[in-house]
Amino acid sequence: MSNHKSPPVFRIRCLIGIGLAVMLAGTACGPRTGSALRFGLSFPADAAEGPLDGRMLLMISNDGGREPRFQTGSRSSDTQLIFGIDVEGLRPGENAVIDAGVYGFPLESIAEIPAGDYWIQGLLNRYETFHRADGHTLKLPPDKGEGQKWNLKPGNLYSPPQKVHIDPRRNQLIELSLANEIEPFPEPEDTKYIKHIRIQSELLSEFWGRPMFLGAVILLPEGFDEHPDARYPLMIYQGHHHRQFYTPVEFRETPPPPGHSSVDRSDREGYAQFNREMAYKFYQEWTGPDFPRMILVTIQHANPYFDDSYAVNSANLGPYGDAITYELIPHIEKTFRGIGEGWARVLYGGSTGGWEALGVQIFYPDEYNGCWASCPDPIDFRAYRTVNIYEHENAHIVDSPWKRTPRPAHRNYLGEILDTMQEQDHYELVLGSKSRSGGQMDIWEAVFGPVGPDGYPARIWNKMTGEIDREVAAYWRENYDLRYILERDWKTLGPKLKGKIHIYTGDMDTGYLNNAVYLMEEFLESTTDPYYDGVVAYGDRREHCWTGDPETPNSVGRLTTNQRFAPEMMRRMLKTAPRGADVTSWRY
Repeated sequence: MSNHKSPPVFRIRCLIGIGLAVMLAGTACGPRTGSALRFGLSFPADAAEGPLDGRMLLMISNDGGREPRFQTGSRSSDTQLIFGIDVEGLRPGENAVIDAGVYGFPLESIAEIPAGDYWIQGLLNRYETFHRADGHTLKLPPDKGEGQKWNLKPGNLYSPPQKVHIDPRRNQLIELSLANEIEPFPEPEDTKYIKHIRIQSELLSEFWGRPMFLGAVILLPEGFDEHPDARYPLMIYQGHHHRQFYTPVEFRETPPPPGHSSVDRSDREGYAQFNREMAYKFYQEWTGPDFPRMILVTIQHANPYFDDSYAVNSANLGPYGDAITYELIPHIEKTFRGIGEGWARVLYGGSTGGWEALGVQIFYPDEYNGCWASCPDPIDFRAYRTVNIYEHENAHIVDSPWKRTPRPAHRNYLGEILDTMQEQDHYELVLGSKSRSGGQMDIWEAVFGPVGPDGYPARIWNKMTGEIDREVAAYWRENYDLRYILERDWKTLGPKLKGKIHIYTGDMDTGYLNNAVYLMEEFLESTTDPYYDGVVAYGDRREHCWTGDPETPNSVGRLTTNQRFAPEMMRRMLKTAPRGADVTSWRY
């Protein structure tokens, strides 16, 4: 049956304006009263066989330009309203009810909505049951090829947008029928250069108690078919899930039709045309006579918590690091004539991919020969965005006996705040309980944290109040704080990582990720013996995600990453290749 009781998190939010001491004590303010407005969301029998589990979401918008399911987010000043509840065993025709006691974002209750005409839409993000090898049984949203995007996930049910009059003062039940199902994506097609592979991972399947898969999109070098005896190094791009080749430039084998082109990302039409032009330019250079002949690999490792796994072993996600390094990469090298040795593999990526490139290099120092990490996610948890998880008491509000200054989460290059830590947490709470939102904060908890008593990730802090859990923070430090791990283990890691670390970030990174890079640089430059002999560079007033090009704006530099890094990667491999290694067959 449906579950629409007022969740505990809702009862705490009203304390924000009362005072920090009261907030941290967790005093409840009681359920909303004075509004009989309700929304009943159900699905018909011909839409899906019940009963169903999942997260039922209600979107309410005053903007009829797009479907409401595409209009929410914590960073946008134009975000519309969203409310969510867990449902278990929901049967066809049975209403999941969203009333004044259900938590929402950015308004916490439907009782606060001003009377007026709105567009509304319902969606059920469906969960499946996983019986993990650690003995826990969990209900989670499986990836369906979309990369954990709840508003695009095949199989999710949704209602068509409809315009209604809402008045919280009226005793009103507004019903929505989730009669539509999001269709599966078509299978991607291979070309001469682009290949798609998918393998079942034995390691991940054993952990999750069901078949689990890893994929990759491969870009083959020019002359691959004409040189059957050549064996190739791998340049491995780490990043978010993409069904097509993306690094973050695409690969276009034909010139685009002429059109309006602009490097201004706010000009969506013009920037889309510029991307198409740069994708074709990349093709021209990749197939040109002077480009290094390597295999470019982009990994697909979406999972029940996020659109990628962070490419490391994790108590909550399983052995993704081992599965990628010891199952997927060797399979790619065997299939496409890779050299198959650590000196002939390099890593790069930005943001999530930046953390992954550096993290994988650290955790598997002998299996890879260098990382080029751009705008990495927090690599020192003393600067977990704007929170020091080891010393701060509260992640949402600056520690103070009287002030209640919010900690920011995102900014623009002028320092103007886009959202706060609290707002990002509260938005994710609407999307999913128990770290199931598919959002950024929840995946960090899932990757970096231990398993909680209920089998879901242990919270690093209370997502409503911001109170930090010191025991969980200590687990994070010992297992995933990359700067701490390097300092702790440099005696053994240092000789293996010499010359392999390259980090780039803008000094006005949108997510304050440069703060952790400063702390990493301080260690690398002043205390390493042997000296790390790498690169840490900053882009002046550059936002997320600066990739090391000081001559062009981010909107351009991000699209030339492959051309700029590939020659450096080749030089690194040639310099460090062991005696007798194949450094000739792929250099034609």
